[in-house]
Order: sequence, then C-alpha cells, then structure tokens
Amino acid sequence: MYQDEKLVCEDCGAEFIFTAGEQEFYAEKGLVNKPKRCPECRKKRRQNNRRHRRMYDAVCSKCGAQTQVPFKPIPGKEVYCKDCFNKENEAV
Repeated sequence: MYQDEKLVCEDCGAEFIFTAGEQEFYAEKGLVNKPKRCPECRKKRRQNNRRHRRMYDAVCSKCGAQTQVPFKPIPGKEVYCKDCFNKENEAV
C-alpha cells in the first residue's frame, strides 16, 4: 500500500526517504502532512526547542528537593523532581 518516497528537507536541502513504515505510522496517528525536514534537522529542531523552554521553580512533593519543571506548578497538585518522577514511573 505504502511505498518509500524521496523528499527534500526544507532546512538543509538534503534528500531523505519517507519510508513506507513511517507513512503507515503517520496514517495511524491521523497525520496528513508529509515531513518537511530530514530526521537530522527534526532532531536539531526538537533539541533547540527544549533549550528555550521556560522552566519553573518547584519543590518536589515526595522528597522536598528544589527542582525545575517545564510547566507552571498548580497549588495542591503534586510535582516531582526528576529522580522521584522516574521512580514513580518505574513502579507502574
């Protein structure tokens, strides 16, 4: 049904393959637009966006450590530091 397709990255101009598997994944997720950037440029863009993300000061609800989170803490809602967050998710 799907076939590999050559696309050109709008950032760097390199050709890249939009594989049949990726196309199937896009369809399953309801994504209708083809990627405009090659995997390398997509990765760079995500990393750059993360660096510019606003961080908020918070106190971990579990261990009491000072931490920073990428969302504005809501009073009464639990907030975890990275270590406690990871421990919570391992238990699930």
